[in-house]
Amino acid sequence: MEAVAELQAQRIEVEASPEEVYAFALERGWTDGLPVMPPTEEQVRAMVAAAGRPPGAVVGAIPPRWAPATVEKVAINAVMAGCLPAYMPVILAAIEAMVDPVFNLYGVQATTNPVAPLVLVNGPVAHRLEINAGYNALGQGWRANATIGRALRLVLLNVGGGTPGEMDRATHGQPGKYTFCFAENEAESPWEPLHVERGFPRETSVVTVVGAAGTQNMIDQGSLSGEGLLRTFISTMAVVGTNNVYFGGDPMLVISPEHARTLAADGFTKAAIRQALFERARVPLAAFSRDNVEHVLRKRRPHLFARGEPESVPIADQPGDFLIVVAGGAGKHSTFIATFGVNRSVTRPVREAA
Repeated sequence: MEAVAELQAQRIEVEASPEEVYAFALERGWTDGLPVMPPTEEQVRAMVAAAGRPPGAVVGAIPPRWAPATVEKVAINAVMAGCLPAYMPVILAAIEAMVDPVFNLYGVQATTNPVAPLVLVNGPVAHRLEINAGYNALGQGWRANATIGRALRLVLLNVGGGTPGEMDRATHGQPGKYTFCFAENEAESPWEPLHVERGFPRETSVVTVVGAAGTQNMIDQGSLSGEGLLRTFISTMAVVGTNNVYFGGDPMLVISPEHARTLAADGFTKAAIRQALFERARVPLAAFSRDNVEHVLRKRRPHLFARGEPESVPIADQPGDFLIVVAGGAGKHSTFIATFGVNRSVTRPVREAA
């Protein structure tokens, strides 16, 4: 591998125990609250080398500070998060996706909403890096899942200035703001994976970032038909309190392999599921307070009122807005992930070093 050009970051020497290094990082606001790995020059160089780009190359400007996220800065935060060098191309692709204006990263960073960047990985790189797509894919226990998502959070904090209580104004936040990364379970899906739906060859490694507002388990251990499952999904997703019902956006459905097989056996394609969700995942207008109708719905989704007041409000503006992926292990559970609504998911290919 080629030698890495000269690093530009300031050197700080700390001769201390791990506990003292942790306290040092906490005092300077460099951590998410958890201990960090000291970013030694050797480790940062290895991380930059794995990126295959010059250390000073700018990946994007990170709001609200709008500071440039160089490859070197990203590498430092990736080391602190506990990443392996092989993870760098995935991290960089996720940052490239997040800084796309469509993702509205400024809004994600500075909102009172509990929104966090969700990172979904598709393609061969997910298997190669052992990014979990099976049992507990949305939970703990896998280094790649935990540290890739955490590296993004540290970049948002240390480069972008998304400090809680200052520019990060989330009322409550959510655990996904520590880390939220998983892979689609392509091997057990009866349908095309998300990246293929979005025009990429199956063998291409791809990252999609989603503005996730939280997760809701959808247990259905009784339905033996696809229609039965859809009833459960629809009644769970169509509620007053989500961002999607007020802003639209691209609500996400993570379907377990067992539920996916039941749906597919009854002839439900992803397109058919999206159409059913669009037509039926609606909240009666009478369920909203009049204040919310007049001051939020009419302003945020005026097209719904073009011909007078609608009987019900859809949680997306068109069928294609719904994100559908298969992930998880055995068990008759699926997950609804409500999204920010005032942004859209973005997909970028992973550029691996030669």
